[in-house]
Amino acid sequence: MTEITVTVLRFNPETDAGPHPEEYTVEVHDGARVLHALHAVHAQDETLAYRYCCGSGQCGSCAVQVDGAPVLACLAEAKDGMVVGPLALPVVQDLEVDLSPYLERLAYIDPAPCAAFPTKEEIEAIKPLRDCIECMACVSVCPALLVTDFAGPTAMRQDLRLALDPRDTGDRINEAVKEGLFFCTSCQRCWKVCPKGIEIPGKAIERLREIANRQGLSLPRHIDVAELVRTTGRSVPRTKETFLEEVPGVIEPEGEARATVGFFVGCMYNGRLPDAALDMIEVMRRNGIRVVVPHEQVCCGSPLIRTGQTAFLDQLKRRNIEAFRSRGIDTVMTMCAGCGSTLKNDYDTPFTVMDATEVLDRYGIEPPAKLRIAATYHDPCHLLRGQGISEEPRALLRKVAETFVETPNRCCGSGGGVRSGVPEEAAALGAMRGEAFEASGADVVVSCCPFCEFHIAEHTKLPVKDLMTLLREGYEQKDRDGAGQQ
Repeated sequence: MTEITVTVLRFNPETDAGPHPEEYTVEVHDGARVLHALHAVHAQDETLAYRYCCGSGQCGSCAVQVDGAPVLACLAEAKDGMVVGPLALPVVQDLEVDLSPYLERLAYIDPAPCAAFPTKEEIEAIKPLRDCIECMACVSVCPALLVTDFAGPTAMRQDLRLALDPRDTGDRINEAVKEGLFFCTSCQRCWKVCPKGIEIPGKAIERLREIANRQGLSLPRHIDVAELVRTTGRSVPRTKETFLEEVPGVIEPEGEARATVGFFVGCMYNGRLPDAALDMIEVMRRNGIRVVVPHEQVCCGSPLIRTGQTAFLDQLKRRNIEAFRSRGIDTVMTMCAGCGSTLKNDYDTPFTVMDATEVLDRYGIEPPAKLRIAATYHDPCHLLRGQGISEEPRALLRKVAETFVETPNRCCGSGGGVRSGVPEEAAALGAMRGEAFEASGADVVVSCCPFCEFHIAEHTKLPVKDLMTLLREGYEQKDRDGAGQQ
């Protein structure tokens, strides 16, 4: 037996002003689950309210938060010092939450008389969607639900599951649109916390949007973006000289080349924020990285994938892959989190794709001067969850900022076509991020995604900078300091 300390967030809405922590010391067997620890707490304090049923990860009833992350209590290992709280949903009491508003919005099969049994292909298409145990962990972390009347990721999964079943007669696509199909920001938090690993954004929501597009139900602004990509190869209109118009095809480093990478620019860095891309080039040059920039590259197709408009996606993929393959490039570098996630997860490339922060982490950098600022960092969803990159940008930021301040992660609202298609939702989530950053005590917000940076800048009084811009400023300060000492 092992003795551990467990803190449980207690709350009874009828008697308490708010949640309060209570600490318990219990004995559990080695390898005990969180649920076993809760049983031990309950043996000491029978007033503790929590749910469980099967104890084997099949019913979903015991979902709670452990140290702020949703888990199934029956599967997560109990740890000394852990904090157990309810899912971020309306609390009935202590660890019990009210699931009824979300369960009530789930569609149920409307069977057709004498319907044919699904084919093998139809069964295989449904399989990834039917493992849901309705624990609502995904719903508890969905940012759209904070600011919209969205049915939630579980409901979207169910709509596609029924839409793919030939025995169902319901109009699931129209229902999904009415229930908020286009409110999803593609932040991917839902599938990252799903105990069954159901990839709801990619396997359900994007698929629903694809069917909706074929039925003429795409949002007008999304259709405009797709047409822009089709006619210009870019998802943003040209308003000034672009990055690709400013740079040569090969950019040599200041000294000996330590590595060569191809650079996939992305639409935003090319057309809206070219200065940040130029800053990145200077940082790479300073650190011995040769950068090859194929000028025939086009939009990666992420805006089309996220909004379900995939009719000419393969053309974009072929053009982009050939642009780098024809130059014999084995490593393609991205700056844009969305582009990087798309190239890594939605393409089948003959080359390795790395974010710029990964490139600098691999080869190491010359230390910049420390700038006298307090900086906070915004995790782009497509970098943090889409590519699993968290520490690399933070390590670089700590090298250049005198003070680093963490701000709790949350989607800014600019992804998944929400900024263009549902601007009021994007603005509401952006405002929440702006408030959090201003409360952090930081002087500047730093990120690695042009969409996030562009959007957040509209919703905070603080300056918003790309990490590469800050590194360039650190090198410039270092050069000034060196010149002043001569």
